[in-house]
Amino acid sequence: MNLLENISLKPYNTFGINATTRFFSGFYAIDDLKELLLFQKQQKLKSLILGGGSNVLFTKDINGIVLKNELRGIELVKEDMNHFYIKAAAGENWHQFVMHCIEKNYAGLENLSLIPGNVGASPMQNIGAYGVEIKDVFESLEALHIKDLSTRTFSANDCGFGYRESVFKKQYKDEYIILNVTFRLNKQPVFNTSYGAIEQELEKMNVRELSIKAISQAVINIRSSKLPDPAKIGNAGSFFKNPIISSKQFETLQQTNAGMPHFAVDDAHVKIPAAWLIEQCGWKGYREGDAGVHVHQPLVVVNYGNATGDEIYELSNKIITSVKARFEIKLEREVNIISI
Repeated sequence: MNLLENISLKPYNTFGINATTRFFSGFYAIDDLKELLLFQKQQKLKSLILGGGSNVLFTKDINGIVLKNELRGIELVKEDMNHFYIKAAAGENWHQFVMHCIEKNYAGLENLSLIPGNVGASPMQNIGAYGVEIKDVFESLEALHIKDLSTRTFSANDCGFGYRESVFKKQYKDEYIILNVTFRLNKQPVFNTSYGAIEQELEKMNVRELSIKAISQAVINIRSSKLPDPAKIGNAGSFFKNPIISSKQFETLQQTNAGMPHFAVDDAHVKIPAAWLIEQCGWKGYREGDAGVHVHQPLVVVNYGNATGDEIYELSNKIITSVKARFEIKLEREVNIISI
C-alpha cells in the first residue's frame, strides 16, 4: 500500500482545480484496493474513487482518502457468430480502448471516440455521443462492494441505464467500485452516421468506402474542432445535460422561440440542446476572472488558469438560474460536484 499524504489533485482532474487531499493512493490490483478500503474503514475516512478525473469538479479540499483506479488489461473473453465480447479493466483510458477495438475491427464504439475519461466511468455515466450510448454495446460489469468487499456482476438491466444515468449515480451511489466492463461488439459493423455532422465530415474527408476507422476519425475531427483540449484549457467536456421536456411545454415555448432546436424522445417528450439555451441567455464566451464559458461551445464551462472549484460552481449556478428564468427549464449538471 503506497499511501501519500497532503497531495494536490490538480494533475488528476481535467478542470485543473488545485484541491488537496489528506491521503492519496493508486490501486493496480484488486487486493491493493481491498487493503486500502480496510485502511479507510479503520481510520473512519471519507473516500473518493477517481478515474480519469474528466467528469469531476472539486469545490473544496478532500478531508479523506482519494483512491485512483489504475487497473489495466484488455482481453477478448469470447465470441459468437455475430459478436466479440471484450473485457476492459476500469482504469484503461477510454479513447485508447476505443482505438484498440477499431484496430482489431471490433465495431460499435467508433462514434464514442475521443471522449475523455476511463473505461470504468463509461457505464456509470452511460456515456454517449453521435447517436450511440454505452447501453447499446454493454454486456456486463464487475464491481466491488465497498462495505463487505464482495464482487458482484451487473447485467444491463441491473445497471438501470438512462440518459447519462445509471444505478451507480443514484441507487448505488458510493456503494460500488467498478472493476471491469465487458462490451458486446459487432463482427459486421452497423454504421451510424446520421447524427450531427458526421456525414458532412466524411464528405470533407473524401471517404469513398465507409468503415469504423473512417467514422472514428470523423468524430475525432468534429470533437477536436468544437471542444477545448483540457491540456490547454481546464474543462470537463459537456458541463450540463441536454434537458428533456414535455411536448406540451415545447409547443408553448415554440410560440416565442420559433427556431428552438429539438429532438423527439418519444410521443410525449422532446430533448432541447442545452448549448442553444445557454447561448440564447448570452453566456457564450462569458468570462468572470478565470472561470468562463467556452467561446465556441457554450455547453463547456472552462478554467482559464487559476479558477477555484467554487468559482466554476457559482458560474454554473448563474447559468442555471438565467435559463430557468427565460425558458422555465432547469438545467442539470452532468459533471459530478465533489465536496466531501
